[in-house]
Amino acid sequence: MKSLFLRIYVTVVAVLLAFALLAGALAQRQLDKERAGFEALQDERLQGMAQLLHQALPPASASVAEQAEALRRWSLQLRMPLALEGPDGERIAASPWFERREDRFPFPPEVLPMPDGRRLLLLRAQRSAARLSGERGGGSAWPRSPAGVNAVLMLFGLLFVGVAVGAYPVVRQLTRRLETLKQGVERFGAGELAHRVQLAGQDEVAAVAASFNETADRVAQLLQSHQNLVANASHELRSPLARLRMALAMRPEVERDPKLEAELQRNLSELDGLVEELLMSARMEALGQQALRREPVDLLGLVAEEAARVGVELDGVEGVGQPTVLGDERLLRRAVRNLLENARRYGGDRQSVTLAAGSGRVDVRVADRGPGVPEGLRDRIFEPFFRLPGHAEQAGGVGLGLALVRQVARSHGGSVRCEAREGGGSVFVISLPS
Repeated sequence: MKSLFLRIYVTVVAVLLAFALLAGALAQRQLDKERAGFEALQDERLQGMAQLLHQALPPASASVAEQAEALRRWSLQLRMPLALEGPDGERIAASPWFERREDRFPFPPEVLPMPDGRRLLLLRAQRSAARLSGERGGGSAWPRSPAGVNAVLMLFGLLFVGVAVGAYPVVRQLTRRLETLKQGVERFGAGELAHRVQLAGQDEVAAVAASFNETADRVAQLLQSHQNLVANASHELRSPLARLRMALAMRPEVERDPKLEAELQRNLSELDGLVEELLMSARMEALGQQALRREPVDLLGLVAEEAARVGVELDGVEGVGQPTVLGDERLLRRAVRNLLENARRYGGDRQSVTLAAGSGRVDVRVADRGPGVPEGLRDRIFEPFFRLPGHAEQAGGVGLGLALVRQVARSHGGSVRCEAREGGGSVFVISLPS
């Protein structure tokens, strides 16, 4: 979700930056165009002023003093630093303002020719800089003003920063709500069926959150109905099973057929095991993590007891560390027992169990020499009521044992998997955090 936030925010900022650069370029182009037009107008005015001064100033034949006095007077009236040169380039006269600025002026004076051959000199910084730039080949004859460029850049820089800062909380609020919705979906998918997403706003994100809450309510109701049905049906089966056992026990000995008696007892035991596993599964689904009694469990002792009861060889402990886990001993014992009984039922002539401790985990590995599990079915065998082809006709087993093992492992923060065993057979591994 952070990547979504970054993509949205970077896109907004990039579009804003492109707009600012384009707008700045267009604005500067317009300023340059207006400045060029202004300079052209100023040139026309200066040419006109040169013609007027030619008519107003004394002729070239007048004395130098007369020409100097007239030039000084017109310099004051026009408020311009002026100087006058003869046709031969010799300085005839200059206004005091021109003389004061001439030595420290950074650009050469601008020359305005007069019809009689004399030249009028004018100190004009902006036009002189433009002419000098054009003479040096520095690009346009009308250079950009540094102050104007800085002002434009500062304006659009402030606009960029302002919009970027203003867009951040808007984009962040949108993506934060999406992150909240994502976390709510993950918590619901992890088993917290009572969790709902908080509704905020009236936009599309709020509509998605409301739809999720409605869907979560329906899913929770369906699961609760399913759990209640399984739990109630399993509980109600206890009574007829008990009555059947009592009726069979009270029959006269002369009416009993040993083979039929053994078959009936086996079927009753199978039904009793099915009911027990259904009740345990329904109880774990209903209570979730609340069904666990967290306490240290000596996994080595537990596995040794169950292996001895079933008649499976215990090969010992591999690795280093104490094979102790924190969990519900009753549920862990049932999971190990189901794996061992499954190995005895389908695992051929030799089964073994091994504990591997280390790296913060404990693995219980139950190995057999049975026909093995096809690779494509190694995940499906942990589904409720799923049995491998050809196993449905074998004695015992209803397809809930391995499903309960996975349920117990997940409730303890672990996992269970099926692997192929070298030389034939299967290895069922329960991995639990220690």
